[in-house]
Amino acid sequence: MLKLGVNIDHVATLRQARYATMLESNNAEPDIVMSALAAKRGGADSITMHVRGDRRHVQEEDVFRVKEGCNLPVNFEMASTAEMVAMALRLRPEFVCLVPENRQEITTEGGLDVSGQRETLRATVGALRDGGSKVSMFIDPEEEQVRASRDIGADMVELHTGSFANCEGAMRKEELARLTAAARVGNQLGLRINAGHGINYENLEELFEIPHLVELNIGHSIVSRAVMTGMEQAVREMVVIMGRYTVEQ
Repeated sequence: MLKLGVNIDHVATLRQARYATMLESNNAEPDIVMSALAAKRGGADSITMHVRGDRRHVQEEDVFRVKEGCNLPVNFEMASTAEMVAMALRLRPEFVCLVPENRQEITTEGGLDVSGQRETLRATVGALRDGGSKVSMFIDPEEEQVRASRDIGADMVELHTGSFANCEGAMRKEELARLTAAARVGNQLGLRINAGHGINYENLEELFEIPHLVELNIGHSIVSRAVMTGMEQAVREMVVIMGRYTVEQ
């Protein structure tokens, strides 16, 4: 079955609206470990967290607490910086996804330019793989970026579905065609194909046209529904939809 990585960054966003860190007060909530455990009960296959340089949501102690307290693989999203590489080598997550980062953005706005940063990213990928993590590159669905990801030693790519999610009609079909072509190239190169960004309960099944998908990383939509239904139920509903995906086409 198509796997689901649940991004719980925005559970931390809610907490950060009142408390700077979990250590600031015994009243700090919601608890990110409890949310990870609820996602697991709902059928999540992994937990995604992004420690940003500005620490706007997930904090360093959060990822260590989740790794220790929830028996699911951790997908650690991070920028390619010395600070984050050092954190990842201490954390030793099962997966690391390298993403672009801009302090002015509300959320990640596009894919990483792997082709334009090959040597810097090659060194980061090498260090992370030596530390025991499998490494993914969060990229726009472009053949050049897929091939560059394979060239620098990445194990996986996560195709950025944000443009797909934000457009309609003919442009949406064009984005699906780009995602499909990128997935085919990545599969031919031996890369695991993941996807994420902007996926929700309404647009998810449109993405089933894309072949070779292994895992989807979904956060905001699930956390938003969890406000109404609870995390376990919100994840379970997403898993049911994902169960309709045919892995190979």
